[in-house]
Amino acid sequence: MTTPDWRDRFVEHLEKLRDQENRGALATLRRGLGYPPGTVPEMYSYVVPWVPTYRNAEDSAFLLAALFAFHSQSGGQGTLGAAFARIATLSDSIEQRFVAVLNCHRDDLSHHLRHAVSLLRSKDVPIDWKQLLRDVLAWDHDDRYVQRNWARDFWRSSTTDEDTNVPDSE
Repeated sequence: MTTPDWRDRFVEHLEKLRDQENRGALATLRRGLGYPPGTVPEMYSYVVPWVPTYRNAEDSAFLLAALFAFHSQSGGQGTLGAAFARIATLSDSIEQRFVAVLNCHRDDLSHHLRHAVSLLRSKDVPIDWKQLLRDVLAWDHDDRYVQRNWARDFWRSSTTDEDTNVPDSE
């Protein structure tokens, strides 16, 4: 049996706040929406004890905590691309919004994710918070594997069986 790493423990901590209906804590965490990660001191007691002391981890955790407090519905599975795929047919602008998230620079990620989570919340689509934290932490990876995984999950769901029966090239 493996011990959960800090990312899993942190999300489990947030889920516990939700499950205990700790409205005060969730309200405090929501104050971080619209502010740069780590700039709302009231959030510190709910985030800092759970997170390693390197900048990317702290910034990602502050962002995730604020987003989670805004839309803490349980039951999400997969990447944000998979969550967006569930609402892709509702509007032509869904794909444009999704592509905007994929294209964004890390400095703009909190803004784009806030809008993405707001949209998913309005459609009652849950988010896999453990996966999202891992993805936010790896957003700047050189090969952009997070963005490619999200894109695969988003567009793959819209293909038909005929589209997937294309022979592999040699």
